[in-house]
Formats: sequence, C-alpha cells, structure tokens
Amino acid sequence: MDEKPAAKRNGRRRRTIRGPEIAELRAFCAAVDLGTLGRAAVSLQISQPALSKRLRTLEAAAGTQLLERSRTGVVPTSAGRRLYPEARRLLEQADAIEELFETTPREKPPIQLAVSHTFAEFVLPPELVAYQAGDDRRPPVQLTIANSTDVSAMVASGQAAIGIAAEAPDSGSRAHELDELDLLPDEVVLAVPQDHAWYRRKQIPQELFLETPVILRDRDAHVRRCVEAVLAERGLTMREPLLEAASTAVAKREALERSAPVLLSALSLIEERDRLYRRPIAGLAFPRHFVVVSRSFASLPRQERDFVEFLRRRRHNQRL
Repeated sequence: MDEKPAAKRNGRRRRTIRGPEIAELRAFCAAVDLGTLGRAAVSLQISQPALSKRLRTLEAAAGTQLLERSRTGVVPTSAGRRLYPEARRLLEQADAIEELFETTPREKPPIQLAVSHTFAEFVLPPELVAYQAGDDRRPPVQLTIANSTDVSAMVASGQAAIGIAAEAPDSGSRAHELDELDLLPDEVVLAVPQDHAWYRRKQIPQELFLETPVILRDRDAHVRRCVEAVLAERGLTMREPLLEAASTAVAKREALERSAPVLLSALSLIEERDRLYRRPIAGLAFPRHFVVVSRSFASLPRQERDFVEFLRRRRHNQRL
C-alpha cells in the first residue's frame, strides 16, 4: 500500500524555509544593540542601504517583521525579541569558529624540488631529515628524481622551483638560461672489486684503462656524459662498455658479480661497505660538481630561498 506523507494526504504542501545567513543575523543584532540602522551600518562597515537589504531578506525568510522602524530608530518586535538571544548565541559560535581558523597554522605549499639520482640517493636523505627536524613549521619537500639534464629542463619549464644537478666543469646551465649556485664537488672514479687484477695496482695505466671494457652508466646519466666529454676533449676513446647499468646500485652489483671495473660517482662510493675500491687512472680525471639551479634565485619565494641556504650552509659546514 502506497502511504503518502500526512501533508500531502491533507492537501497541504510543506513550506521550504531558507535558513538565515550569518551576515543577516549580524545586521539584525547590530540594529537591536545600537538602536539605529545608521549606527549599525557604521559598526559593520557597510552602507545603510546594504544593511537594510540584509534585514529585509532576513524578515522575508522569517515570514514576519522583526524590527519596528521609526524616525528615532528601531526596536525589536515580539518575533525579533524571540530571535535575538538565539541569533546572538549563533553569532558567538561563528566568532569562535572564525578565531579558530585564524589561529590554526595554515599548511604551507610544498617546495617543488627536482634532484639527480646520485644526489637523491647518496646525499639528500640526511639533509632532508635535518631540515625537517630543525623546525616543524618548515614546509614539506616534494621530490622528483631524474637525470641531471632532465632536472635542469624541469626547472626551466616551471615543473620544479629549484633543482640539484651534476655539471661538468664550465658547462653550467646556460642551455636553459638558469641561475646556478655551487653546492658540492664530485668526480667520476674508477673502482674495482678485491678479486680483480687491478686491485693490486696503485694506479691504472691510461692505455690499459682505455682498452678494457668497464661497467658504465647508461647514456643519459651524467656520469657517462662526463667521462665521454673529458675523453673527447683529449681526443681519446674507450672501449664499448662491458655493461650499461640503469642505476648506480645495478652498476655496483654487476661489478661485484662480474669481477669487473666500474665507473661511478665518488659520492656514491663507500669502499668497505661496497667492497669496491677506488683506483686512479694515470693522466685522467673526471671532475664535476653539483649545483642548485633556479630560473631566478632573486624571485624565489622565501621558503625556497631558505631551503637553498640551509643546504649550502650544511655542505659548507661539513667541508670545514
């Protein structure tokens, strides 16, 4: 059996009531408190016509007159007197909520940071821990990891506010017209396992190095490009790699499993832990450095500038 609501059975339709707006209740209470529409408008910092409009809208929603108006001012009607204490309580709650919003710490937008693989894996983690531990009001860091070339491109396109990338000497970030600040030096080094014949050598002859296939990073990695740039500048070439590794971790693992020489960042090498041991190459070195890049350091928001200075100060103190 289809049961209809009582209002419809009796032929009556329920009236939809629009709830009062906070601004309308403020206008009403101010008018009651101050006794005139003029003084109420001044206290609310609105025009008197705007105040009158709010009061008319409130009375329309209530379906009855709330204020008696005269040349001397306004006084509440009986309906207005019933409304006033309830409206005042509601306004007090609204004021408390506004105060809570004002005093609640606002979540800061994250720092958009793009970082090269080597820096992200072997340098950045303790720096981020120290940064967040120093002040819990500091904004979070949103991290993107990419090859150094991609890092610079991301900053240039606005996908990241700042980046940390590897650069060969004098190469800079001019291809993207970026500002850059030196952060820390690095170099690409040769390392060998303990069971490799080169482990017993104090230095590897240049010719022997060039004619021996070694494990090297993929062509997009800055380690690879740095080595090839130095050799090309001297008119030298090396044998095709024994293996092109997609990451430093893979390069280290393959060097141990194959008992083969490997070229990698000095920052990524801890000899005893990795069981790979650095050996210099006669007459060859592959220096590089890490830089912080931005489209304009002068235009960076304060939180990004503070983060860059934090990193540079930390690296400076660790070199002392």
